[in-house]
Amino acid sequence: MTALPAPVRALLVIDVQSAFVAGDAAVPDAPQLLDRVTDLIGRARGAGALVVHLQNDGPAGEPDEPGTPGWELHLPVCPGPAETVIRKSEDDGFEETSLEAELTTAGVRSLAVCGVMSEMCVLATARRALELGYRVVLPHDAHTTYDIPAAPDISDVVPAAMAARIAEWALGDEVDIVARAAHVTFSTTRTA
Repeated sequence: MTALPAPVRALLVIDVQSAFVAGDAAVPDAPQLLDRVTDLIGRARGAGALVVHLQNDGPAGEPDEPGTPGWELHLPVCPGPAETVIRKSEDDGFEETSLEAELTTAGVRSLAVCGVMSEMCVLATARRALELGYRVVLPHDAHTTYDIPAAPDISDVVPAAMAARIAEWALGDEVDIVARAAHVTFSTTRTA
């Protein structure tokens, strides 16, 4: 974990959809995650940073199938030049989407990442951002996943918190991992 990072100019909110954060099928500690993500969004908006909500289009029959209640974004979006929704169908939020173009248009080279699932879409999107040369800040308490079920002759259940930490570790030393979402600061994407 690093010292407090320099301000970032964008926030990527990954797959904070009702299927994953509400009801009986929600990730562990969903209310706390939602509080932290809501705070990040509010502070990013207040600073004039770009806020991008990534929304996963799951396959037919999955909880995040487009048009189903579980597919809906759980937190309100304020559409405008500094806030947008980008739909995706792959773990990597850059793959076959307009994400890179949106960031480039806004002059963003630094961003924070939050949401679900740590070892899937959060990891894949953060890794791709690093590969593209972005500075990436990952607040430890603002991303999560499910417990990984036991696998006979392989392992016991892997708790969600451990799976999330392993996802952070897998990003290597290029990512700025901070303990608390409250430590992430934002700056405007507007030019003076």
